[in-house]
Amino acid sequence: MKKKKKKSSWLYNDTAAGYFFVMPFIIGFLCFTIVPIVSSFLYSFTNYSMVNTPKFVGLSNYIRMFTKDPAYFKAFRVTLVYVITSVPMRLVFALLVALLLNAGTRFTGFYRALYYLPTLVGGSIAISVTWKLMFQTEGLINQLLQAVGIDSHVGWLTQTKTALGVLIALSIWQFGASMIIFLAGLKNIPLIYYEAASVDGANAFVKFFKITLPMLSPVIFFNLIMTLINGFVNFTQAYVITAGKPVNSTMMYVMYLYNQAFRNGNMGYACGMAWIMLILIAVLTAFIFKSSDAWVYYESSLSDKKKKKRRGQNGKKAQA
Repeated sequence: MKKKKKKSSWLYNDTAAGYFFVMPFIIGFLCFTIVPIVSSFLYSFTNYSMVNTPKFVGLSNYIRMFTKDPAYFKAFRVTLVYVITSVPMRLVFALLVALLLNAGTRFTGFYRALYYLPTLVGGSIAISVTWKLMFQTEGLINQLLQAVGIDSHVGWLTQTKTALGVLIALSIWQFGASMIIFLAGLKNIPLIYYEAASVDGANAFVKFFKITLPMLSPVIFFNLIMTLINGFVNFTQAYVITAGKPVNSTMMYVMYLYNQAFRNGNMGYACGMAWIMLILIAVLTAFIFKSSDAWVYYESSLSDKKKKKRRGQNGKKAQA
């Protein structure tokens, strides 16, 4: 009996110590995540400007979004174009660079660090300001074009046709994180698959589409989800480089939400916008997860399929 008491007391002390060390995270999660989420949901049904007392208005904020605010739809459309364009190009570019680095050269480590650097600093204010200066009429980009004989005086950030392209280019330039994850996935593909394919006479094209892409599909799935979410919540670069100009052609969804909340004082309306974006991202993520059964391949799932196939064949043989 004494031994059991000591054992339970020891377990109790361990549990108390665990909760003690985890408590800062729990308090921070409740205060800075759960409470703001619940508060924003409640405020989305109110007329609230952070100064006056919230006044309940029901679904008025949501009705306003879809029926009385053309700028909302424009911001949504701009963000959608940005995501549809930048996310695939960023993933493709990251995969191509990862394939090149996977071959292995003398300076592979240096190139990995070099290509990953834009991801570390790309979201900073300093890089956004630098990017803005580069694409001005007398900026570095036009100077380089003039140096190679192209008489360019394009106002990249002042024209509606090119301003969003600058932001898309910046997003693609920040491909380092996806590249590192792709590279790790490529390292985990067993070489025996490629050796067996070579024995069968498969060329590089067949190896890529029959071995590399299927084996890399879980990594592609992860990168797609993360890049998609980051694309929808883009704010810093667009705010610093263009501030939504010209003519709201670069007005991202989150930037419009920010303007409504802190410039126009429509915090309740902004909270409603945030929940619409949350629902949209959740629906897209759920759709990708649902479709993953058709194009994401795991070794465990493949082995289970083989076992089921063998069982089916053995059952047919037994019946015969």
